Amino acid sequence: MLRVAVPNKGSLNGPAMQLLSAAGYRVDREHKALFATDVTNDVQFVYLRPTDIARNVGTGVLEVGITGQDLLAAAGNAAATIELLPLGFGMSRFYFAAPHGVAASIADLDGKRVATSLSALVTQAAAKAGIHVELVELDGAVETAVELGLADAVADVVETGASLQAAGLHTIGEPIMRSEAVLVRGAQRILAPAGEHAVEVLIQRLRGVLIARQYVIMDYNCPIAALPAAREITPGVEAPTVSPLDEDGWVAVRAMVPRTQAQAVMDRLWVAGARAILVTPLEACRL
Repeated sequence: MLRVAVPNKGSLNGPAMQLLSAAGYRVDREHKALFATDVTNDVQFVYLRPTDIARNVGTGVLEVGITGQDLLAAAGNAAATIELLPLGFGMSRFYFAAPHGVAASIADLDGKRVATSLSALVTQAAAKAGIHVELVELDGAVETAVELGLADAVADVVETGASLQAAGLHTIGEPIMRSEAVLVRGAQRILAPAGEHAVEVLIQRLRGVLIARQYVIMDYNCPIAALPAAREITPGVEAPTVSPLDEDGWVAVRAMVPRTQAQAVMDRLWVAGARAILVTPLEACRL
């Protein structure tokens, strides 16, 4: 049975559960249970903190898991893991930040106290910038460290920047790193053939859901004379599907269209002469 480590809470938990469920896995668990077994798919989901997943997948304790790229780097396990698939959620950036007047550039942080919950990343970034900082390690609420007098600056994960602004801080320089949630496996973990197959199935299912979220299916009726123009508007992934209609001079067309462009494509098709234009969301696919 394949064991998949999933975040038990935090910003990665909800999107991970939705993605796995959309991929056909049963991820229901009793309240705060550490395990959930999907008998049909022969998969057991292990609910852990994202930081623990980052540590344990790289050491080979767990076969595969979902965690953040920043957490892998902070755990020092990035080189011990293989990223199987970016998952398109949990986007964040990791920045140095300080009050206005304290530091305008990373060089200005030399010799200053920097509060963070990801000390390994800060150490790497400081060394790369050629500066020395005094680390103040915190488990959470990093943005309050300056106001409390614990530090001169912070290094923290930034999603919207609202928390930093509320604390009177501004980001400094370029991000230390950009991160998103990823599916990972241990670089040295060797699985039996059945386990390798289960991992491949997991990747294909998740990829199919992620791709489906980017597209819609568009169906429309089109005069044959307008078909060349319609093909250019909706080329599809490989080619649109064209079927004859009972009405002479008309065909039915079906094509995949990028979700963000659907309304604009409908406008262009209508001008070209297409009618009965319908849009259907996709749940999953294999391309």
